[in-house]
Amino acid sequence: MANSVFRQLLCPLGLYPGKTTHASRLQKLVEAMRIQPTEQNLIRVGPDHDGGYLLPDDLEGLEYCFSPGVASCSDFEMQLAERGFRVFLADRSVDSPPLQHPNFYFQKKFIAASNCEAAGVMSLDTWYHEMVGPVSPESPEALLQMDIEGCEYEVLHSLSDTLLSRFRIVIIEFHKLNQLADRFAFSLMAPAIHKLLRSHVVVHIHPNNYRRALAIHGVEIPANMEITFLRRDRLKATDKVNAYPNPLDRPCVAAKPELVLPRCWYSSLE
Repeated sequence: MANSVFRQLLCPLGLYPGKTTHASRLQKLVEAMRIQPTEQNLIRVGPDHDGGYLLPDDLEGLEYCFSPGVASCSDFEMQLAERGFRVFLADRSVDSPPLQHPNFYFQKKFIAASNCEAAGVMSLDTWYHEMVGPVSPESPEALLQMDIEGCEYEVLHSLSDTLLSRFRIVIIEFHKLNQLADRFAFSLMAPAIHKLLRSHVVVHIHPNNYRRALAIHGVEIPANMEITFLRRDRLKATDKVNAYPNPLDRPCVAAKPELVLPRCWYSSLE
């Protein structure tokens, strides 16, 4: 117990009382996650604060949005519903979304790695099967937006490759990224991210300004980041250089200054 408390106190400061991740492994992960410029314009969906996200303007033909993690904001989902999306929401911590729309389909469950009715959890594959139908390479494409406070890693680990390939756009707020410096945490978190990167590329990153970035082995890592992925076959690559923050970005915490994305996440330092 003492070691656990000690670790919780030191980790936010960038100090890790244990075996740290080799610098080369951390740098390779950051390189793999580096933003890929695309010809598609980015649009903002959602509010001008936490809960709003930038995504490529590649929504034509999409009919479904899966959005685990509701809490007190469903403006992002509302805007998609008003575009005609059928929006599936799940969160056991609330009884209903704060906003209502005929295209909303809410389940009072957490999305996790497996199914357990008694615990109120289900897998993403099960959820898709129940809402849309059996998962196959011909299943309808969808958009995934996930903010589930650190459970994103287990969900990605359990997600089938077939279903992952049906998500054209994936938006995830990754939490506790500063813990990548810890060798054990890295062994759990990095494979989940690499799994997603096999089929998708990063097209935008917005750091959450609630906490500052920490320098780990010379790499600046914000603790939480909103990351937008686009399936590789949809990417229209370009050599243009984007500016960060994007003009459409907004601070997650309005009362605090924006946290500028460290250069290593969008440009080689060499």
